[in-house]
Amino acid sequence: MRAPSRQLLSRASLSPRTLRGQLTAGLVVLLALACLTVGVTTAFALEGFLVGRIDQQLSASGGKFAVSLEHEATPDGDNRPDTRGQAKGTFGARLLRGTPTRAAVVRSEGDVSEVRLTMGDQRALAALPVGGAAHTLRLSELGHYRLAAVKGDERDVLITGLPLRPVEETVHRLERVEAAVFGVALIVTGTLAALWVRLSLRPLRRVTSTAANVAERPLANGEVAMPDPVPVTDPRTEVGQVGTALNRMLGHVGNALERRQASEERLRHFAADASHELRTPVANIRGHAELALRHKGPVPGEVRRALDRIQSESERMSRLVDDLLLLARIDAGRALDRGPVDLTRLVLDATDDARAAGPGHRWLLDLPEEAVTVTGDEHRLHQAVGNLLANARSHTPPGTRVTIRLAADGDGVRLSVADDGPGIPEELQPEIFGRFVRADVSRSRAAGSTGLGLAIVYAVVSAHGGTVGVESAPGRTVFTMALPASPPWNHGAANRDGAPGA
Repeated sequence: MRAPSRQLLSRASLSPRTLRGQLTAGLVVLLALACLTVGVTTAFALEGFLVGRIDQQLSASGGKFAVSLEHEATPDGDNRPDTRGQAKGTFGARLLRGTPTRAAVVRSEGDVSEVRLTMGDQRALAALPVGGAAHTLRLSELGHYRLAAVKGDERDVLITGLPLRPVEETVHRLERVEAAVFGVALIVTGTLAALWVRLSLRPLRRVTSTAANVAERPLANGEVAMPDPVPVTDPRTEVGQVGTALNRMLGHVGNALERRQASEERLRHFAADASHELRTPVANIRGHAELALRHKGPVPGEVRRALDRIQSESERMSRLVDDLLLLARIDAGRALDRGPVDLTRLVLDATDDARAAGPGHRWLLDLPEEAVTVTGDEHRLHQAVGNLLANARSHTPPGTRVTIRLAADGDGVRLSVADDGPGIPEELQPEIFGRFVRADVSRSRAAGSTGLGLAIVYAVVSAHGGTVGVESAPGRTVFTMALPASPPWNHGAANRDGAPGA
């Protein structure tokens, strides 16, 4: 079974793959078939015509040379066959009761030589129809001949023939000339066809180039600049129809992207303005709740519980407002601080904070001996690392082991947070970095989760030119944050909805 597969593979590799190659090859193949048909037809026609002329010569000769063979030649040269008017190569034979008695061929005028006939030649000559049409036979000593048989005066059969070698030479000469002419014609036509196909498909190449340009643009990240429309020379052609359809599609896509961009801009401005405006009233609510709780006079228990809830909810709302405002600023491309950040010290501090907030977890550190330093916004990176640790603490039970690893190489820095908790449902992993995404019922408002922690991680890391991903299965979850050695500071590269780009 392997040999046919290799043959199919070789045929597929030899066949042209581009439309231009297929059209050119098709034209050349069609022309080659036409040339072959013309060549075969003309060769057969010429051969038939020349053989017909030989038959006419045989009929006009009347078998004179064969008649002269009825009398045996004497040693002194008497009764020599008559060669007058006989063409060179004329063959004659006399058969008596089916057996050749004499066979000769004209070498030149006056020069006749006897021909030795094999048993096969004798049987073939005896089988010729007497008085019928001429037939083609191959004589062992002479080659192909056109032979005709007539009855003699002495109850014998006289056979006359003419050689077919001139016919064969003429046909072969024609075949060589046709092969040379058709070969040159195929080469010239193939070259011209390739140029013509290339010129004809130039509009299609422009369509392909435009489509490839659109495919390379990061449309999912808010890019709305569309390429120029494809110039359409003749909309009645198939290529013109494809170009027109592509231009119409580009127009619809461009309008949709512009509308989406405008909607996202309005949404970001609203989120930023709303977050900014909510900070003051939320701070006032917290202040009044704290002031009421500090009252020294007697306060009913129900009122104190209500004030505690007001203070708790105001604190949660304050964190939510701060997170929304941070995401809005990052989405708007606000400049982050840029300076050297000691990631080793940052991870140690964040782990100490997490250990204080989750003493029931086992926190393990795997840090390199040398300090790891990157360029970035220290406050935002600290917030991103803290959110990863808080996520591991909040969604795993006490006793879970959380391991923080930091490694540096020539391309950048990798920080991973792994835990042996219950894991994240597989259907939620592609959306885990989205905004307000909650994996399970444990991520409730009562636990203080806003659903923006991982979205902030993704936004901060993307603003630093890095990537963040997750791998999760029951018993093991790993969040990996990769930062480049030199951030490109493309702050608007993150997706506007906070969803991961991969």
